[in-house]
Amino acid sequence: MNTVQPIRDKGTVIDIGDYLKEKSMRNYVMYMIGIYSGLRIGDILRLRVRDVRGVDTIMITEQKTGKEKQFPVGSELKKVLSEYVRDKKDYEYLIKSTMPGAYNQPITRQRAYKILHEAGSKFGVDNLGTHSMRKTFGYHFYKQTGNLGMLMKIFNHSSEYVTLAYIGAAQDDMMSAMKRFSYK
Repeated sequence: MNTVQPIRDKGTVIDIGDYLKEKSMRNYVMYMIGIYSGLRIGDILRLRVRDVRGVDTIMITEQKTGKEKQFPVGSELKKVLSEYVRDKKDYEYLIKSTMPGAYNQPITRQRAYKILHEAGSKFGVDNLGTHSMRKTFGYHFYKQTGNLGMLMKIFNHSSEYVTLAYIGAAQDDMMSAMKRFSYK
């Protein structure tokens, strides 16, 4: 089994978002939340319209850790969410399934994986999965801010090395260093 990776190229991050938006606003919203929040897919799928409508900060209890987490909704994500929830009821799941008999249920993790994996394949990113959104957030957050300690805290990781390895930066740094290595 291949480990999923972050989307390292910003152009590809945007292209995948545009592709998902053309196909389905729901899938685009799922992706945007993932790449702007660093939330795990299970936490994204549990969000309801009331959790995001008109808020500046989204607050959740993480499914995996049971810890309270909050994150600010930046202007780009806020605009997307505002448009998306305009005609929806507060009790509805944000990433709602359209399957018959699944009244007001979120899509499954497996469906989310399939959506993202298919989108990745269109853009030559073969190892794209649900965790890629979280890793993409972390990778670009670190590249933009250089603040590894803050990212470690956002992800609730035990060490900076764990965080670097998680976002693929440790591998990038190692490959770059090995390419520059010389005895001359």
